[in-house]
Amino acid sequence: MPTPSMEDYIEQIYLLIEEKGYARVSDIAEALSVHPSSVTKMVQKLDKDEYLVYEKYRGLVLTAKGKKIGKRLVYRHELLEQMLKIIGVKDEHIYEDVEGIEHHLSWDAIDRIGDLVQYFEEDKSRIEALRIVQKNNEE
Repeated sequence: MPTPSMEDYIEQIYLLIEEKGYARVSDIAEALSVHPSSVTKMVQKLDKDEYLVYEKYRGLVLTAKGKKIGKRLVYRHELLEQMLKIIGVKDEHIYEDVEGIEHHLSWDAIDRIGDLVQYFEEDKSRIEALRIVQKNNEE
């Protein structure tokens, strides 16, 4: 099982490959605001743990295992963003809040959050009812 730090790298590599078709050490370093040497060390560890294949000076490719986890991590991130929007968290706080909580939830909790998001999105009147509760609590 990857560590939270490994998850951050796998998620970012997955996103870069989806967006650009490739992920270079420099792109990963920029996206995660870390030094390229840190990326190289982590990429070597991810290669050893078979999440990706890394060839020095040639780039990297996610393995099937890395792709599967990367896709799941992106889903988790997007789902948590959806939930925070639904419950009324201000946009300027959402990214930081998701980064703060995503590694601390079990996949069971993520699945239940998915159910909750689905519940609210299936009937927008539920979101409106929540907004009324929130407005009343502010008074």
